[in-house]
Amino acid sequence: MPNRVLIPYRHAKKVRAYEEAVRAGGMEPVAQLISEPVSLTGIDGLLLMGGTDVEPSRYGAEPAPETDTPDDERDAVELSLIDTALKLDLPIFAICRGLQILNVYHGGTLIQHLSGTRHDPDTDDKAACVHSVVFEPGSKLAAIAGTSKWQVNSRHHQAANDIGIGLRVTARGEEDTTVEGLERPASRFVVAVQWHPEDQVSVHPEQLRLFEAFRDALI
Repeated sequence: MPNRVLIPYRHAKKVRAYEEAVRAGGMEPVAQLISEPVSLTGIDGLLLMGGTDVEPSRYGAEPAPETDTPDDERDAVELSLIDTALKLDLPIFAICRGLQILNVYHGGTLIQHLSGTRHDPDTDDKAACVHSVVFEPGSKLAAIAGTSKWQVNSRHHQAANDIGIGLRVTARGEEDTTVEGLERPASRFVVAVQWHPEDQVSVHPEQLRLFEAFRDALI
């Protein structure tokens, strides 16, 4: 029976691509609405998906004009799930906002707005590659990729700034050094990426390796 992966979500239409990618990676997605009771009971791993910006006060900042209206309930639920998953040593795979709230959980801060369109291009093709990321040698991400760099899609206007305690930067944008990957070396599997591999698995098969590595860590 496939391992079960919790995906907490706010909007049903946004969770579908993550569910499909999790299934493609050989796991069973368990999507739970943020506004209902969310639990890791009977769950083998946690996937944190993209979405609304993290409330700036959670990392000691005032909101910038470009920052989204906060979703305090979602922040609180996801921070609690991260805490529980780490205590249980459950694997965590964090995507986009997921990387950002993982960093905030560890005491890190965020850049509230990136100028330009490199990281948030005006395109309807969510799978389109728009820039390169370079992997840190010896990292889990480098081992998963099997190469030093990937071309990735992008859909974010914020990024990790100060890195939280216990986390390691393992991927950066080749052109501007924006943080694109984080890992927690002390844990069995805590990997975060800033791009959206769930949108690419069907057209860029190498991105499926991220979900397969997550699956392998669940066993």
